[in-house]
Amino acid sequence: MQKMTDLAKRTRLLILDVDGVLTDGRIFITASGEEFKAFNTLDGHGLKMLQATGVQLAIITGRAAPSVAHRVRGLGIDHYYEGVHDKRTAFADLLAKTGLAAEDCAYIGDDVIDLPVMSRVGLAVAVPDAPSFVRQHAHFVTGNRGGRGAVRELCELIMQAQGNFDRVMASYLE
Repeated sequence: MQKMTDLAKRTRLLILDVDGVLTDGRIFITASGEEFKAFNTLDGHGLKMLQATGVQLAIITGRAAPSVAHRVRGLGIDHYYEGVHDKRTAFADLLAKTGLAAEDCAYIGDDVIDLPVMSRVGLAVAVPDAPSFVRQHAHFVTGNRGGRGAVRELCELIMQAQGNFDRVMASYLE
């Protein structure tokens, strides 16, 4: 666990996939083609708390969905890449924009499309319902499933590693 703490301590940018990470991976489509996704509010508040400690947030997703764009705006996420087929390209652009090194980034994903970025970041995280091949390439696998608190768990882990968790939690007790 010490190695995990050291990796999380360095994180300055958390990059997330959407389907299967911020959601449970299911997509509801109406007869007219409108898509619906369910987001976990605990994950959303975890992202806001982490962002308040100075960690930047980014989303790189293979799909383009209005519901995700709306959620990104609501959470104030710094960087948003949608409809990305090669996540390496978006990752390279993100590093150029932020001036960060790959080792300063954490990434949470759930499928093989996430591996090109997971294999480059300082902290690679998978959700437990990711295929075993993806989990094998992660430094850490969350206990909570995608769309069910996995992101919140990671946010709290990063805050704890960076020594911010107790301060952030204390602010709710004042």
